[in-house]
Amino acid sequence: QVQLVESGGGLVQAGGSLRLSCAASGVGFSMSAVGWFRQAPGKERKFVASISGSGLTLNYSESEKGRFTASRDNAKSTVYLQMNSLKPEDTAVYYCAARRSSFVSSYQNEYDYWGQGTQVAVSS
Repeated sequence: QVQLVESGGGLVQAGGSLRLSCAASGVGFSMSAVGWFRQAPGKERKFVASISGSGLTLNYSESEKGRFTASRDNAKSTVYLQMNSLKPEDTAVYYCAARRSSFVSSYQNEYDYWGQGTQVAVSS
């Protein structure tokens, strides 16, 4: 069983940066790929980024590529999402999720554990 807790959300002006954290508890975290997803008001949850268990393989949504960077510190059982050049359209609740596989995935139904989410609001 893996439990995930996101933090680091908040209100930022357009062009600013935030770093989200996803702290995990439970065994086997280093064997789990972690994904970041977001859900804007009135919209479906969508894929943002995924990082493999080793941290060596990364996958990003096209719209976030070049602005967002995922990383992880397995010694701390924590995954990060560095978000730069933020835009108002990045406003959403951001979720991290872990899967019982070390391989990245952009599909929500391939993730087994989810955090409660952290709110990010970007003002124009």
